[in-house]
Amino acid sequence: MKTTGLPLAVTMGDPAGCGPQIIEKAWRAKDETALPVFFAIADPIVFPSDLPLRIIESPEQADPVFADALPVLKLDLHGVDALQTGVPQAHYAPAILESIQRATELALENAIAGLVTSPISKSVLYQAGFTFPGHTEFIAHLCAQQRKATVDPVMMLVGGGLRVALATIHVPLMRVLDHLTADRLKTVIEVTDHALRRDFGLRSPTIALTGLNPHAGEQGSIGYEERDLINPVAQTLRASGIKVSDARPADTVFHEALTGAFDAVIAMTHDQGLIPVKTLDMWGGVNTTLGLPIVRTSPDHGTAYDAAAQRTCKAESLIAAMKLAKALAETRALAHA
Repeated sequence: MKTTGLPLAVTMGDPAGCGPQIIEKAWRAKDETALPVFFAIADPIVFPSDLPLRIIESPEQADPVFADALPVLKLDLHGVDALQTGVPQAHYAPAILESIQRATELALENAIAGLVTSPISKSVLYQAGFTFPGHTEFIAHLCAQQRKATVDPVMMLVGGGLRVALATIHVPLMRVLDHLTADRLKTVIEVTDHALRRDFGLRSPTIALTGLNPHAGEQGSIGYEERDLINPVAQTLRASGIKVSDARPADTVFHEALTGAFDAVIAMTHDQGLIPVKTLDMWGGVNTTLGLPIVRTSPDHGTAYDAAAQRTCKAESLIAAMKLAKALAETRALAHA
C-alpha cells in the first residue's frame, strides 16, 4: 500500500453548513499549520469568489497547484445557482453523497492517502431517501460492496490526549442493551486492538473498558451487565492475547488513560465516551473510523448551520483530522511494507 506523496481527499459535506468554510480556512492556514496536500471534492460554487482555486481532473494534479490554489475535483450541485448558507436543503443531498462516494472510491483505488469527511446532516439526507444511519455506515457499505467482504466499522474519537472507541453509537439509552451484545463487544475490542497496532503503531496496546453502570456495577449491587456481559468477553479476549481490562468505573477510567495506564478506552455508550474528549479538546477532536480498508477521519462536530451563516466556523478540528489521516496512512503503509 503506497501512500507516501499521495494527497488527502476532503469531501464537501453539507454545502449549506460549515464544510466549505472550514475547507477554505484550512487551505488558507496550510503553511502555518504544516498541512499535508489535500483537495476538495465539491462544486466550486460553495467557495467564496476570492478564494484561489484550481479545477483538477485527478488526485495527482493536486500537489503542483496546492501552494497557490485550493485543488477542487469538481461536482455539480445540480442546478443550484446560488448557495443558501445556513439553510439546509434536501436537493443538496445527491451532491453530498456523490462527494462521499467519489472520495471512498479513490481511497479504495489507493489514489489518495485517505479521506476526510466534512460534516453532514442526516436529516437532510433522510429527506432525499438516504437509508443509512450515518456517514460511517454508508462508507462501510461502499467499502464492503467494492471489496465483497464484511466490514465492521468502529467509531473512535481522538483528542485531548485520549483515544476513545464506542461500543454503541447513536442509540437511545433505553435501547443500549439491544445493541450491546457479547458478539458486538467482542468485535469492537478486536477491531480496536488491530487498529491500534496497524494504524497507530502500538506493538502491544492496552485497552480499558468502561462499565455500563455507576461504579462498574459494584459487583452486581448496581447492575449485572459488567459481571454477566462485559467481563466475560474481556476474559475470553485476554486468553487470546489482547490486553483488555474488565469493566472499570467510567468516572475514573479516562483519568487513568490520561496518566498512561491505557492506550485507548472503549466506552459502552455514545455520550459516555464523547463527553471527556469534547471537554478536554472541544475544537481539536477527531472522529476516525476503525475497521475500514481505507483511512477515514472527520471533524468531531456537526454542520454548524448558525456559525456557517455568520461565517464564524472554526477549522481546528478539520485541520486535526487531516493531520491524523496522514499520520494513520503513513503508519498503515509501514505496517504493510
